[in-house]
Amino acid sequence: QVQLVESGGGLVQAGGSLRLSCAASGLTFSNYAMGWFRQAPGKEREFVAHISWWRGSTYYADSVKGRFTISRDNAKNTVYLQLNSLKPEDTAVYYCAARFRSDQDYALGYKYDYWGQGTQVTVSS
Repeated sequence: QVQLVESGGGLVQAGGSLRLSCAASGLTFSNYAMGWFRQAPGKEREFVAHISWWRGSTYYADSVKGRFTISRDNAKNTVYLQLNSLKPEDTAVYYCAARFRSDQDYALGYKYDYWGQGTQVTVSS
């Protein structure tokens, strides 16, 4: 059974930093591209970042480019999202997602095969 478990969320002041982790189990992690999405109250889920399954190429939403960094450690079956220079508008539940061997349409959530349950990030002004 595939499981994705996010951690690292919390309450932080504007300008602060957090590091989110997503630990995967039940799959061959190196075969999966990984993405981070977020959903704020009353808003639709939106793409945040994606990391390729084999080249480690990374892609970001314009709203987070230069502030967030996605990375992966295949030995630990874990993907990370480093959040810097946080803004109140970054407040959301952050989800990680996995998809098998594809980077196409990385911003489309329905293209992903597995999802975690999310971790709350709250940025106070």
